[in-house]
Amino acid sequence: MEPKELLSIIKGRRSIRKFLEKKIPEDHLRLTMEAGIWAPSGSNIQPWQFVLVRDSGLIKKIKLVSPGLFGNPDALVVVCVDRDRYEKAGKIGYTMSIMDASMATQNMMLMAYGLGIGSCPIVSFNKLAVREILELPENLEPVIIVSLGYPEEWPHPPERRPLSEVVYVDGYGKHYRG
Repeated sequence: MEPKELLSIIKGRRSIRKFLEKKIPEDHLRLTMEAGIWAPSGSNIQPWQFVLVRDSGLIKKIKLVSPGLFGNPDALVVVCVDRDRYEKAGKIGYTMSIMDASMATQNMMLMAYGLGIGSCPIVSFNKLAVREILELPENLEPVIIVSLGYPEEWPHPPERRPLSEVVYVDGYGKHYRG
């Protein structure tokens, strides 16, 4: 893959909140979650657990306790961190697990986009309610929900701040000019 091709995928991914009523093939969901497990992980702890939700009744229940979840996605991936795994890293374990889960989420969303599937990361949800709905054990904490489905449309990207405004060279205040 050419670097510009990868950058095009990164730039193209948008948060999708309106979905078509169209089923995602099982092999595409598998590829999406497989992309998640290949994310970087501090000390290779791999603290993530993914709960794939396909049942429309469960999706409706989760929507009731998730103000950030819009539209009617075909599937959800509830990204959890596993306390039994992240505690192995000591004091920084929880913070590191959130970073790891976030990178896994980004990998999944980029793969989904590459497959023509829209996604949206959601952190506005009631963790206790989602834990109960999905019967999660105490050691798993849901931290991100990713909605998945075929988009009604791909929105245009919002403006981004220029590199010269956010990148510094060899210390703060020395603006990048590349």
